Amino acid sequence: MTRFFKNLFLYSAGHTYSNLSRLFLRLFTGIMFLQLCIRQMLSFDQIVPTFQGFMGMSPEASMTALVVIELLCAVCIMLGLLTRFAVLFPLGLMLVAENVIMASPESITNQLFNFAPGYPVMFIGIFVYMLLAGPGKISLDYFIAAHFTESAADEKVIDNA
Repeated sequence: MTRFFKNLFLYSAGHTYSNLSRLFLRLFTGIMFLQLCIRQMLSFDQIVPTFQGFMGMSPEASMTALVVIELLCAVCIMLGLLTRFAVLFPLGLMLVAENVIMASPESITNQLFNFAPGYPVMFIGIFVYMLLAGPGKISLDYFIAAHFTESAADEKVIDNA
């Protein structure tokens, strides 16, 4: 019995599936963020009257830009394409969303999305993790980097010949 527990702990502590875990986290987060984007698209007409424009744009143009950027970032996160760059915008967006929610939790926008204080913090934590850990080996980022590394090694062999 002692041998069983010893093997169990040695196996579970020594074997990790970090690349598979990162893929799962990217897919889960991307789908959740995509779902948020789809809800914004479906409720666009209800959100725009309460939404404030930013960077001198009208509320409609601001909301459209926001939805398009969220959509692109969600897809890039799921594919693992430019992952560290793709999490920067959603990270900033969730920081702003948490500040807005804390300032006025009864806002119509918050009610439309069922946002509660702390909801964006979950995304913030995941995005910070992705920013620090990277996409892993099961990503387009990894395959593109591997291609560039292989190409550079081939060029080096040709130069040395």
